[in-house]
Amino acid sequence: MSLESIIEITNNEIFITGMAGFCILIFILYIINIIKLSKLRKNYKEFMQKLGSGLNIEEMLNNHIEKINKTIIKNEELEKFCLNLDADIKHCIQKVGIYRYNAYKDTGSDLSFTLALLDENNDGVVLNGIYSREMSNIYAKPVVKGKSTYKITDEENEAIQKAINSADIIIKDK
Repeated sequence: MSLESIIEITNNEIFITGMAGFCILIFILYIINIIKLSKLRKNYKEFMQKLGSGLNIEEMLNNHIEKINKTIIKNEELEKFCLNLDADIKHCIQKVGIYRYNAYKDTGSDLSFTLALLDENNDGVVLNGIYSREMSNIYAKPVVKGKSTYKITDEENEAIQKAINSADIIIKDK
Protein backbone atom coordinates (compact mmCIF):
# COMPACT_ATOMS: atom_id res chain seq x y z
CA MET A 1 0.00 0.00 0.00
CA SER A 2 1.35 3.32 -0.99
CA LEU A 3 1.17 6.66 0.71
CA GLU A 4 -1.17 7.96 -1.99
CA SER A 5 -3.70 5.17 -1.37
CA ILE A 6 -3.64 5.88 2.37
CA ILE A 7 -4.27 9.59 1.75
CA GLU A 8 -7.09 8.69 -0.63
CA ILE A 9 -8.76 6.44 2.03
CA THR A 10 -8.47 9.11 4.74
CA ASN A 11 -10.01 11.75 2.46
CA ASN A 12 -13.03 9.52 1.94
CA GLU A 13 -16.21 10.91 3.57
CA ILE A 14 -17.23 7.54 5.02
CA PHE A 15 -13.86 7.17 6.73
CA ILE A 16 -14.04 10.66 8.18
CA THR A 17 -17.62 10.11 9.39
CA GLY A 18 -16.62 6.79 10.91
CA MET A 19 -13.66 8.33 12.68
CA ALA A 20 -15.85 11.16 13.99
CA GLY A 21 -18.37 8.62 15.27
CA PHE A 22 -15.59 6.60 16.88
CA CYS A 23 -14.25 9.74 18.63
CA ILE A 24 -17.74 10.62 19.89
CA LEU A 25 -18.15 7.07 21.22
CA ILE A 26 -14.77 7.25 22.99
CA PHE A 27 -15.72 10.64 24.45
CA ILE A 28 -19.05 9.25 25.76
CA LEU A 29 -17.25 6.27 27.34
CA TYR A 30 -14.76 8.69 28.91
CA ILE A 31 -17.62 10.75 30.45
CA ILE A 32 -19.28 7.56 31.77
CA ASN A 33 -15.99 6.47 33.36
CA ILE A 34 -15.54 9.90 35.01
CA ILE A 35 -19.06 9.66 36.48
CA LYS A 36 -18.46 6.11 37.76
CA LEU A 37 -15.09 7.10 39.22
CA SER A 38 -16.69 10.08 40.95
CA LYS A 39 -19.36 7.82 42.52
CA LEU A 40 -16.69 5.33 43.57
CA ARG A 41 -14.62 8.07 45.27
CA LYS A 42 -17.73 9.38 47.03
CA ASN A 43 -18.59 5.87 48.29
CA TYR A 44 -14.99 5.34 49.40
CA LYS A 45 -14.97 8.60 51.40
CA GLU A 46 -18.28 7.69 53.07
CA PHE A 47 -16.97 4.22 53.86
CA MET A 48 -13.79 5.60 55.38
CA GLN A 49 -15.73 8.13 57.48
CA LYS A 50 -17.94 5.34 58.81
CA LEU A 51 -14.89 3.23 59.70
CA GLY A 52 -13.35 5.70 62.03
CA SER A 53 -11.38 8.80 62.58
CA GLY A 54 -9.94 9.19 59.11
CA LEU A 55 -7.35 6.42 59.46
CA ASN A 56 -6.74 4.43 56.38
CA ILE A 57 -7.70 0.77 56.27
CA GLU A 58 -4.13 -0.47 56.55
CA GLU A 59 -3.55 1.46 59.80
CA MET A 60 -6.85 0.24 61.18
CA LEU A 61 -6.07 -3.37 60.29
CA ASN A 62 -2.61 -3.12 61.86
CA ASN A 63 -4.13 -1.68 65.05
CA HIS A 64 -6.73 -4.42 65.08
CA ILE A 65 -4.10 -7.15 64.56
CA GLU A 66 -2.03 -5.65 67.40
CA LYS A 67 -5.07 -5.76 69.71
CA ILE A 68 -5.75 -9.36 68.71
CA ASN A 69 -2.14 -10.34 69.44
CA LYS A 70 -2.35 -8.67 72.87
CA THR A 71 -5.60 -10.53 73.54
CA ILE A 72 -4.01 -13.84 72.54
CA ILE A 73 -1.13 -13.20 74.97
CA LYS A 74 -3.57 -12.28 77.77
CA ASN A 75 -5.62 -15.42 77.06
CA GLU A 76 -2.48 -17.57 77.27
CA GLU A 77 -1.60 -15.91 80.60
CA LEU A 78 -5.13 -16.52 81.90
CA GLU A 79 -5.00 -20.14 80.76
CA LYS A 80 -1.71 -20.69 82.62
CA PHE A 81 -3.17 -18.99 85.70
CA CYS A 82 -6.26 -21.23 85.56
CA LEU A 83 -4.09 -24.34 85.17
CA ASN A 84 -2.12 -23.26 88.25
CA LEU A 85 -5.38 -22.73 90.13
CA ASP A 86 -6.56 -26.18 89.09
CA ALA A 87 -3.32 -27.68 90.40
CA ASP A 88 -3.53 -25.70 93.64
CA ILE A 89 -7.19 -26.49 94.30
CA LYS A 90 -6.42 -30.21 94.36
CA HIS A 91 -4.66 -29.57 97.68
CA CYS A 92 -7.46 -27.43 99.16
CA ILE A 93 -10.22 -28.72 101.40
CA GLN A 94 -12.92 -30.05 99.10
CA LYS A 95 -14.61 -32.68 101.19
CA VAL A 96 -16.09 -32.23 104.63
CA GLY A 97 -17.67 -34.85 106.84
CA ILE A 98 -19.00 -34.32 110.34
CA TYR A 99 -20.34 -36.86 112.76
CA ARG A 100 -21.90 -35.86 116.10
CA TYR A 101 -22.15 -38.32 118.92
CA ASN A 102 -22.48 -38.67 122.67
CA ALA A 103 -19.06 -39.63 124.02
CA TYR A 104 -20.30 -40.23 127.60
CA LYS A 105 -23.73 -41.46 128.59
CA ASP A 106 -24.01 -38.97 131.46
CA THR A 107 -23.69 -35.80 129.29
CA GLY A 108 -27.14 -35.97 127.79
CA SER A 109 -26.78 -34.95 124.12
CA ASP A 110 -24.54 -35.24 121.07
CA LEU A 111 -22.00 -32.57 122.06
CA SER A 112 -18.96 -34.54 120.90
CA PHE A 113 -18.02 -34.54 117.25
CA THR A 114 -15.56 -35.70 114.64
CA LEU A 115 -14.79 -33.49 111.66
CA ALA A 116 -12.92 -34.72 108.59
CA LEU A 117 -11.42 -32.12 106.22
CA LEU A 118 -10.04 -33.70 103.03
CA ASP A 119 -8.67 -32.60 99.66
CA GLU A 120 -9.21 -34.20 96.24
CA ASN A 121 -6.88 -37.10 97.08
CA ASN A 122 -8.60 -37.75 100.43
CA ASP A 123 -5.61 -36.26 102.27
CA GLY A 124 -6.19 -33.96 105.22
CA VAL A 125 -7.06 -34.14 108.88
CA VAL A 126 -9.72 -35.56 111.14
CA LEU A 127 -10.56 -33.64 114.32
CA ASN A 128 -12.21 -35.33 117.26
CA GLY A 129 -13.80 -33.06 119.86
CA ILE A 130 -14.78 -34.97 122.99
CA TYR A 131 -17.06 -33.20 125.45
CA SER A 132 -17.69 -34.21 129.04
CA ARG A 133 -19.07 -32.34 132.04
CA GLU A 134 -15.59 -31.80 133.47
CA MET A 135 -13.66 -30.90 130.28
CA SER A 136 -13.46 -30.78 126.50
CA ASN A 137 -10.59 -32.08 124.39
CA ILE A 138 -9.85 -31.88 120.71
CA TYR A 139 -7.57 -34.36 118.97
CA ALA A 140 -6.23 -34.13 115.44
CA LYS A 141 -5.00 -36.99 113.28
CA PRO A 142 -3.52 -36.77 109.78
CA VAL A 143 -5.34 -38.56 106.97
CA VAL A 144 -3.60 -39.79 103.80
CA LYS A 145 -5.70 -41.35 101.03
CA GLY A 146 -8.59 -41.83 103.46
CA LYS A 147 -6.47 -43.66 106.07
CA SER A 148 -4.44 -42.59 109.09
CA THR A 149 -1.29 -44.02 110.61
CA TYR A 150 -2.93 -43.46 114.02
CA LYS A 151 -5.67 -45.63 115.45
CA ILE A 152 -8.99 -44.32 114.13
CA THR A 153 -12.15 -44.56 116.21
CA ASP A 154 -15.46 -45.62 114.70
CA GLU A 155 -16.71 -42.01 114.93
CA GLU A 156 -13.60 -40.66 113.16
CA ASN A 157 -13.95 -43.31 110.47
CA GLU A 158 -17.62 -42.31 110.04
CA ALA A 159 -16.63 -38.65 109.53
CA ILE A 160 -13.90 -39.64 107.04
CA GLN A 161 -16.35 -41.79 105.05
CA LYS A 162 -18.91 -38.97 105.03
CA ALA A 163 -16.26 -36.60 103.69
CA ILE A 164 -15.17 -39.05 101.00
CA ASN A 165 -18.79 -39.65 99.99
CA SER A 166 -19.60 -35.92 100.03
CA ALA A 167 -17.66 -35.62 96.75
CA ASP A 168 -20.09 -38.11 95.18
CA ILE A 169 -23.03 -35.93 96.22
CA ILE A 170 -21.44 -32.83 94.69
CA ILE A 171 -20.72 -34.64 91.42
CA LYS A 172 -24.28 -36.01 91.25
CA ASP A 173 -25.74 -32.50 91.81
CA LYS A 174 -23.88 -31.09 88.81
